[in-house]
Amino acid sequence: MLNLSAQLRFHARTRPRAEALIYGESRLDWATLEQRVQRLAGGLRARGIGPDSIVGMVMKNSSAFIELLYALSHLGAVSLPMNFRLSAEEIAYIAGHAGVGMVVADAEFSAAVEGLDQPVVMLDAGAQADPGLALSGDPVAAPHPRAGDDLMRLMYTSGTTDRPKGVTHSYHNFHYKNMDMILSLHLTAHDRLCMVGPLYHVGACDLPGMAVHVVGGTLIVLRDFDARAVVETIARERISGIWLAPVMTSAILALERDSLPDLATLRWCIAGGDRTPESRIREFGTVFANARYVDAYGMTETVSGDTMMEPGREIDKIGSVGRPVSMVELDIRDDDGTSMPAGIVGEICMRGPKVTRGYWKDPERTAAAMHPDGFLRSGDMGYLDQDGFLFLTDRKKDMIISGGENIASSELERVIFMMPQVEDVAVIAKPDDKWGEVPMAVIVLRAGRSLTLEELIAFCRNHLGGFKCPKDMRLVAALPRNPSGKILKRVLRDDTLKDL
Repeated sequence: MLNLSAQLRFHARTRPRAEALIYGESRLDWATLEQRVQRLAGGLRARGIGPDSIVGMVMKNSSAFIELLYALSHLGAVSLPMNFRLSAEEIAYIAGHAGVGMVVADAEFSAAVEGLDQPVVMLDAGAQADPGLALSGDPVAAPHPRAGDDLMRLMYTSGTTDRPKGVTHSYHNFHYKNMDMILSLHLTAHDRLCMVGPLYHVGACDLPGMAVHVVGGTLIVLRDFDARAVVETIARERISGIWLAPVMTSAILALERDSLPDLATLRWCIAGGDRTPESRIREFGTVFANARYVDAYGMTETVSGDTMMEPGREIDKIGSVGRPVSMVELDIRDDDGTSMPAGIVGEICMRGPKVTRGYWKDPERTAAAMHPDGFLRSGDMGYLDQDGFLFLTDRKKDMIISGGENIASSELERVIFMMPQVEDVAVIAKPDDKWGEVPMAVIVLRAGRSLTLEELIAFCRNHLGGFKCPKDMRLVAALPRNPSGKILKRVLRDDTLKDL
């Protein structure tokens, strides 16, 4: 039985009064959580959700988010968490492409989902803490059996084309990922994980995320990120582990040191989103004396956590994102698929039971992403040293990582090309102290036309989430191209950013 509620049933039977899920004032033990999930499953079933139904989730972090993951799996349905910062147009595209049967959304996102063709269930503040207030039904006691190849979850991620692609996560993908997290972090029922990153993201939900529940540990969910609230939660709830995007870590390290509470319980913090500066790793130890900073590398396509820094190697291998976890084969390859020796840069490729079987309804992009021998092309560049530690060097794809969020430059270019003022455009990453990098649009205008940054941002906001919109703009006479017409983005970056 691979259904997620199988682990819920086990812990409810063997340790019913141990804490399972904490959100705000709500503190649920395993027995209570199981009862709520069964009632929630009944509410979903009464609305037509059953095996293989796909349910979209436009939600911030809450108890309801975790309970829905369990309830949907209990019914054999498929969860589709969506970035709540996407525009209404993007959400509609994903819902239509995926074929969702229903969307569950926080009430604050009503404007983004009100025009959907699919039925929508709104959750107010009360239902975010107790989803049974909106979706309660007769309890469904028996979980629907699921097999390893059955689809558990869809997650749409920005690709290098003009539309996001749906990554499929099977039960085998998810459970083998959990096994790797348990082995790598030595997780036990005593672990207490603070979930503060957005749960629609694999970092927050899966690194190690729900793996803590597999071993009977406790999840403490924070709705939004606030640096002060995070450190106070660590102290009050005796947190042992946390995942943080780089921008979150920077905000915590910027707090006044004399005002910090006792943070001695934290044992590890997993980094996510981008390469970590050496200075941040060293500074982390001055705030969290008993915790190690676990730099890692992973993708949505692999349910995250493909390499992790090992205990005791943080300093002598500083700058590395660790070695592959147990369920991952990692190889560095050139464009022809030939393996590269240690020290030579190439594309990072991975194979293993937690690697996705492909993209939803997209056999062409699935085939393009896979080598004939089953290795996934990551699109990221790096090299392995003589000891097998991975070092990231660059991104082969033109992806911008801003505050841990992937922004496909081509997706933004597609929208900007729709503007009547624009003749040509390329989007590049501009370094930013707070977010790591932000999108910058380099634009060639049509003859006689004008364009301001404010006009550009306003237009983009009608089609994309605000975090994807350009934060800066440069107007140029022409974009550099090679003889075949391809934009030379490295040349463009060097020329545009050299004086910043």
